[in-house]
Amino acid sequence: MATSTKRSWRLQDFVAHGSNVNCLALGHKSGRVLVTGGDDKKVNLWAVGKHNCIMSLSGHITPVECVKFGHSEEHVCAGSQAGALKIWDLEAAKIVRTLTGHKASIRSIDFHPYGDFLTSGSLDTSIRLWDIRRKGCIFTYKGHKQTVNSLKFSPDGQWIASGGEEGIVKLWDLRAGRMLKEFPEHSGPVTAVEFHPNEFLLASSSADRSINFWDLENFHLVSSTEKDSGAIRQDSAIGSGSQASRGVLSFDRCIYFSQGGECLFTGSQDVLRVYGWEPARLYDIVPVGWGRIQDIATAQNQLIGASFHMTNVLLCVVDLKRVQPFGGVPLVSQSSPPSPFSHGQSIRKSFSRDKPFNVAKAK
Repeated sequence: MATSTKRSWRLQDFVAHGSNVNCLALGHKSGRVLVTGGDDKKVNLWAVGKHNCIMSLSGHITPVECVKFGHSEEHVCAGSQAGALKIWDLEAAKIVRTLTGHKASIRSIDFHPYGDFLTSGSLDTSIRLWDIRRKGCIFTYKGHKQTVNSLKFSPDGQWIASGGEEGIVKLWDLRAGRMLKEFPEHSGPVTAVEFHPNEFLLASSSADRSINFWDLENFHLVSSTEKDSGAIRQDSAIGSGSQASRGVLSFDRCIYFSQGGECLFTGSQDVLRVYGWEPARLYDIVPVGWGRIQDIATAQNQLIGASFHMTNVLLCVVDLKRVQPFGGVPLVSQSSPPSPFSHGQSIRKSFSRDKPFNVAKAK
């Protein structure tokens, strides 16, 4: 149980599969459901805070390497080591689509925000756009030299952002069927990409230990976190028992904008950081014993973090009411000047969700 002084705590640690867990994802709509995939070829569904498996889904013939909830949390997609994708209707507990075409393991999946489309990235370096209704691939995007580690649709559904193992972030225009822009500034593999929920802003994290923020109207770098600043600031913010305080540098494995878009949450080894971007600044650092974090979500003033090790899954909770910029005590080491814009204010263009969505057809 959380005490009045705790900012984070372990919620549950449980055996999720009969063999090693390979992937997991939280439902970002509610923050209260979890899906896992493993070497046992199973896809298991869980309620956050409950130890019993709600549903175990079969169908893949090779280990499950990537999982993702649909935006309504009514569907789950899982990608396999062989490159196949399967989509389940959770209410009916049955497979509704099987999509094949990738030549190697699936590493990233995202559902379109409002259309019946899905995108997937693979070890084969390609990105595919699927029409779920027509059961087929309608476009293949090629340009990455190595594995596609992360994929996200923009809030208006017009673009896909992708992050590659080679360290390049690419932006794809679905209407034109081509790459719109690439951002090569990272010096290590890209681990995650995330669109701001409202503004024309993209964040990317990398194994080079930096977070980059990109303006998508002018395609320029808004700001970048210092590669070593997180580790330096952790020394004063975290007790001497953690890996971070002993000088172990770790990179962010997952990133997530707050629902109101005020800040960016980033998860790395045992640590949650909270960033702003105009200017780049570290709002807060929270020690969380979640190990190698894989996904984060928010619900009711709490942040949920999920990680796995061998057959087990660990869920941790952070009380956002005690975290800057929402509450708590500001970092003593934080010397960045205040932003000229208060929360919710920006001079940046916003995504429109009213535009019709037309995908360029493959030639």
